[in-house]
Amino acid sequence: MWNATLPASPRECTLILIMTSAQPPGLFQGLDHFAIVVPDTDAALAVWRDQVGLPFLYSEVVNNGTVRLTHLDLGNTHLQLVEPLTPEHPLQEWLANNGPGMHHFCFKVENVDDALTQSPIPTAASPHQGTRGKRALFLDKSATQGVQVEVTGE
Repeated sequence: MWNATLPASPRECTLILIMTSAQPPGLFQGLDHFAIVVPDTDAALAVWRDQVGLPFLYSEVVNNGTVRLTHLDLGNTHLQLVEPLTPEHPLQEWLANNGPGMHHFCFKVENVDDALTQSPIPTAASPHQGTRGKRALFLDKSATQGVQVEVTGE
């Protein structure tokens, strides 16, 4: 919305800026978490919870017992510790090649099926189980300049 008259005060200018910069909600509804892959959740908690001071939120074993996902509170988002639990899990190879470290960030979406069909970025695979009954889906990282991006929702 454009306003043809100049505002009378700086406060009015701020209000006009807020009103004109509003955008309708999109598919991606903000950041859900940052994820780091770790070989041992307890050792990672000794760093991120005990030394850094991030509050523990919850931990779940998902995907048929193949991975442990542990969430810590970052204030406005979560840090997710991802520990592969089986020797054949693909993240075991990732750990062998890269060591513990940043793996992906994750957007919130209302519905993962909608993300699968409506995402402006191609998806890399079919949905998988996330935490707390949510589902998740990775985007094709060749379309995100090599950055691993996940989406999660119902």
